[in-house]
Amino acid sequence: MTNRNAIKRTFESKGIAHISKLALENVLDLEKIIHWNEQVGLKYYRITSNLFPWMSEYQFEELLDWAEIQRVLSRIGDFVTKHQQRLEFHPSHFTVLGSPKESVVEKSIHDLEQHSRIFDEMGLEPSYWNPINIHIGGVYEDKIATAERWCQSVHRLSENCRKRLVVENDDKANMYSVQDLYELVYKKIGTPITFDIFHHGFCTGGLTAEAAAKLAESTWPVGHMVIHWSSSMKNHEDGGAKAVAHARYIYEPIDGFGTDSWIMCESKAKEKAVLDYLQFGAKK
Repeated sequence: MTNRNAIKRTFESKGIAHISKLALENVLDLEKIIHWNEQVGLKYYRITSNLFPWMSEYQFEELLDWAEIQRVLSRIGDFVTKHQQRLEFHPSHFTVLGSPKESVVEKSIHDLEQHSRIFDEMGLEPSYWNPINIHIGGVYEDKIATAERWCQSVHRLSENCRKRLVVENDDKANMYSVQDLYELVYKKIGTPITFDIFHHGFCTGGLTAEAAAKLAESTWPVGHMVIHWSSSMKNHEDGGAKAVAHARYIYEPIDGFGTDSWIMCESKAKEKAVLDYLQFGAKK
């Protein structure tokens, strides 16, 4: 388990010593997970943003166990590099670089830098091989102006963080399709586009899934492209679920649409869904 956390009241009452203990336990279990992934043949893993609880509220050096945590992170980096595994982060919807509120942007920048710092501590080269994946985060009544603010905020990130940052298409029709991201982000600052097949169904930008996947691929270095894959919970598991809810398992054959891509499965059953798919294929 790598997401041991604490509610705000506990954080405030028990302090940095408690948070440090949780963080050390989390990274030790992350080390176990990547070794298990290698044993079962899984080469791509998303690390929870709760690896370091409340990490937007302190600097890592304040953690009492930081020296030991650094040693564990270094071992993790050595292992994934040796075995050519990929790691990624997907910070939460509170990370909004395009917000009109400067305080939100500043907190988002700090949050992204903390994620990038973890990869730095692993000794991982800053590149899109180990991406930090986020959304634009809203349109704020002006899609173009928001995308412009987002791009300006990216320029405020450190070089290492910028070299890892990628942007994902949305699951609402009024937000950002792959086509929008290509025109408003990639052509302006060169940020690669993660193609989410499930989201594309809600926000196509006038493109077929294959066309969107290939447009997204054109923004990545060769062999680095990421596709997020998931099925609909509403269509397959719970008719009362929200239309945008992800299913526990995979119900459609995974399709790379002719791209040279890596697949991140976003099924709720996590590794169980992936292993089930690898053994049996898409669920009927």
